[in-house]
Amino acid sequence: MSIKLVVFDIAGTTVKDDHEVSKAFQAAMKKSGYAVEISKIDPLMGYEKTLAIRKMLGEHEPDATIITDKLVSTIHKEFVQQMINFYQYEPGIEPLPNVEKTLAALRANGVLVGINTGFSRDIADTIVTRLQWREKGLIDYVVGSDEVEFGRPHPYMIQKMMLAGGITDPLEVAKVGDTEVDVREGQNTGCKYVIGVTTGIFTRAELESYNPTHIIDDIAQVIDIINQ
Repeated sequence: MSIKLVVFDIAGTTVKDDHEVSKAFQAAMKKSGYAVEISKIDPLMGYEKTLAIRKMLGEHEPDATIITDKLVSTIHKEFVQQMINFYQYEPGIEPLPNVEKTLAALRANGVLVGINTGFSRDIADTIVTRLQWREKGLIDYVVGSDEVEFGRPHPYMIQKMMLAGGITDPLEVAKVGDTEVDVREGQNTGCKYVIGVTTGIFTRAELESYNPTHIIDDIAQVIDIINQ
C-alpha cells in the first residue's frame, strides 16, 4: 500500500533548533517566577505548549491552587510572543539539511506533505512564511496544536490532515519527528511508518525506547523508507 501523506514536525525535524524553543519556554516561565532547567524542558517540547506549561508548573509550584488557567495563559502568551519575534527576525532560521529537497521530492511523486507542531498556529505560520514553503510549493497542510481538541500525543492533528486529503486509512500515512510525543502521535494514529529523526532534541538511544518503526539521521532517508 502506497503512502499518500507524510506529516513532519517543525523544530528539530524540519527546521534548525539549537534549543531555542526550550530557551523561550524557560524565559517565559522565569518571567512568572519559575526557574526551570533546560534539561527538564527539552523532553516536553513536542507537546502542545499549554500542556507543557501545566506539566512544568506541576513540578515547580507546590500550591496547586496557584496553577490557574490565567497563569498558564500568561506564560503561554509570553512564550508565543518570544517565538514569533524569534522566527520573524533572528538570523539563522533555516531548514535542516535535505529538508526542502525531500519535501519537493515527495510532492513531485504525488505524496501530500503536512507540517504539524506543538506550537500554536500563529507560530507555525510565522515559520512557514519566513521560509516561504507555501510559495516554494513544498507543503500542502499546516496544523497547529491549538486547532484541534488535544495536541500530541493524540492523533487529531494528523487526522485533520487526513480528512482534508480524503485519506481514511492511517496505513497510507507516515509521521516524522524528533521527540517522544511525535513517535507516540504517529503510533496513536496508526501510521504505517513512524520515523524518529536524530536531528532534534532526542538521541537515537532515547528514541529507540519509544519503538518507532525507523530511526534516521538524515531526513532524506524518508524517501527510501516510504518507497520500500
